[in-house]
Amino acid sequence: MTTIDLNCDLGEGFGAWEMGNDAAMLELATSVNVACGFHAGDPDIMRRTVELAKARGVSIGAHPGYRDLHGFGRHPIVGLKSSEIENLVAYQIGALQAIATAAGHKVTHVKAHGALSNVACEDDMTARAIAAGIKAVDPSLIFVVLANSKLVKAGEDANLPMVHEVFADRAYEDDGNLVSRKKPGAVLHDAKGIADRVVRMVQDGAVVSVTGKVIKMRMDTVCIHGDTQGAVDIARNLRQALKDAGIAVAPFKRAA
Repeated sequence: MTTIDLNCDLGEGFGAWEMGNDAAMLELATSVNVACGFHAGDPDIMRRTVELAKARGVSIGAHPGYRDLHGFGRHPIVGLKSSEIENLVAYQIGALQAIATAAGHKVTHVKAHGALSNVACEDDMTARAIAAGIKAVDPSLIFVVLANSKLVKAGEDANLPMVHEVFADRAYEDDGNLVSRKKPGAVLHDAKGIADRVVRMVQDGAVVSVTGKVIKMRMDTVCIHGDTQGAVDIARNLRQALKDAGIAVAPFKRAA
């Protein structure tokens, strides 16, 4: 039977400000990526998210991004040296590891957030710096990489265990990268359309770009953004559609 993981980015509020319905998404996701304080999140929100994940038996990963609270980590920060990117990744992983230890849970994976991920998908230096930051903290951490991007080569060269990710609620360019959020249609909202699309993606091992190009991709996990409008309905419809198609939803396994 075909199996796929569903991951979600959570813990993305800050202080009294809430983002998304973390509790509901944790009932539907099989792995979650927790904001570590740079693009969103704070120690209290991190702790609550980790505790909810532990109670539901959901694996947690660090979701490091640029230091950009104002822009939610979606503004590229230019001019950073490789060592600075490595340090900001290591710092955020360490923060979540400490919170997870205090809550009796464990960080199992790392997935770069927002602009940091987008830049790394096309920039070798950034991709390698992220991989180096992960490896320096714990080389057994699973690196979640955008399929067909430069993150894959960086993870391979760092000898990190990896899983390859595709996105349920984002459109793809012909080169396999995500359509910029600055462009109309970059974020998808139709729950049924998304569910049908992901079922085809998993069955075919491919995504279809905005121009109709079929791009073969390895896929171990599918992301639904917790801050996407209607995320809970999207996740619920997707899980049912996968079940109806005979596709099992389960946590991803370590992959080389």
